[in-house]
Amino acid sequence: MEKKKEIKNYKKNHDLDLQTIINEYSNYIGKIIDSKAMLFLTKEDKEEILSDTFFILWKNKDKLQDDKPLSSYIAGITKNLIKEKSRVTRIHYDVQDYENTISDITSIDMLFEQREQIRLIEKTLDKMKEEDTTIFNLYYYAGKKIKEIAQIVDVSEFNVKTRLYRIRRKLKNDLQKGGYSNE
Repeated sequence: MEKKKEIKNYKKNHDLDLQTIINEYSNYIGKIIDSKAMLFLTKEDKEEILSDTFFILWKNKDKLQDDKPLSSYIAGITKNLIKEKSRVTRIHYDVQDYENTISDITSIDMLFEQREQIRLIEKTLDKMKEEDTTIFNLYYYAGKKIKEIAQIVDVSEFNVKTRLYRIRRKLKNDLQKGGYSNE
């Protein structure tokens, strides 16, 4: 895309020219999804976010300000859809993790304690900068190496290692404050 085009450039007869928007912004949305979504989304999830972005844009077309860049609306919608999909996916994986182990656990208290630890970790991660959360997710959930993460988030390998150290220290402190020791 050359320059940020305003919404008014995409209107024909007082209505959004959705086909032109789809043609011009599909790759842009794909890049946002790839940079923010890491590996926790399937190809189908990514396609769903892409189509939902255009649907939400069209559904809210009357609320758009003509003098604002379309790219900022699209980026905001896409990022919100990724966050929502991430929450749903995270909850889905949490249930799957415990689904097959319940019969192996002799104490429901142990299951509750593990769930509380996960909740504390998620709460701590939600308070962190988006880049730190991305680094954490890439390392621990996507299984990426330090070098790969450094390239993805465009920082040095040393910076990634330092951030991971700080994130682990913060998580450990918050877990200890919550009454959990690292036994």
